[in-house]
Amino acid sequence: MDAYDEDSGARPGPDGSAGTRLPETPPADPDSVTESMASESSGSARPVPPPAPGASAQAPAPDASVPSPAPDAPVPPGVARTGVAALSPRYQVVAALALAVVGVAACVHLLMVFLSLAPANTVTKQHGKAVEEWVYPEFEQNWKLFAPNPLQQNIAVQVRAVVRSKDGALRTTGWTDLSAQDGAAIDGNLVPSHTQQNELRRAWDFFTATHGADNRPMGMRGSLSEQYLRRIVVMRLYRTCPADREGVIQRVQIRSSTTNVQPPEWSRERVSDKPVYRMLPWWTVTAGEAAGGVR
Repeated sequence: MDAYDEDSGARPGPDGSAGTRLPETPPADPDSVTESMASESSGSARPVPPPAPGASAQAPAPDASVPSPAPDAPVPPGVARTGVAALSPRYQVVAALALAVVGVAACVHLLMVFLSLAPANTVTKQHGKAVEEWVYPEFEQNWKLFAPNPLQQNIAVQVRAVVRSKDGALRTTGWTDLSAQDGAAIDGNLVPSHTQQNELRRAWDFFTATHGADNRPMGMRGSLSEQYLRRIVVMRLYRTCPADREGVIQRVQIRSSTTNVQPPEWSRERVSDKPVYRMLPWWTVTAGEAAGGVR
């Protein structure tokens, strides 16, 4: 009977007698498990009970207060490099040289533009030609907007032509406002081309600077400015007037229309709003230009 009264879950004592029965571990409560997970996720500290005798010690969790490795520490194997560090030493040298060249070119460009705008000095007197060759015409800058007397006139360049049709008849076209065409192409264009903004305007400025009030050239650059302006207007006529493509342009005549910019309403100043024309003589188009060499 004693053998049947012994609990199978009791441990035997040192002398072989039946020991005290160990209490059974109650099953975990689901609600308590949920509360434990919530407290751990919220970061609240909970006391950690000491390990039971004979239990194996577990590795402690990493401490957040331990400083991370220095940025310049060697990259462990298996970690991918990014950016310039991912390049081989040879390509890193090439990238460094390319950045140096771009930086030097930018500094030289800013210096050249500054010298072109600065008052006359020793550098511009000795190297003025090199500065002009670098800046003009692509990087030209001017101070006309902020000058004591800013531009107060609108100048439009207009042209008409004598065209020989296929049947041999000659006809004179009406006036074509080339400046208005450039203005329409620039209006609303976020990135207008340098040609649309400056080609015709600079050609006309070149002509007026090398000719007198009687439209006669002054010096050798006068004939060059005539040829330059004539080639531009012939090219524009062939490009913008489809009707003229059926014939050959024989002669062209150019004029400028100058109109004063009207003062604001609150100003007492009064200026004329009528255009003033400067009429140039008829120019004969050369054989190469008439055959479409400048189209």
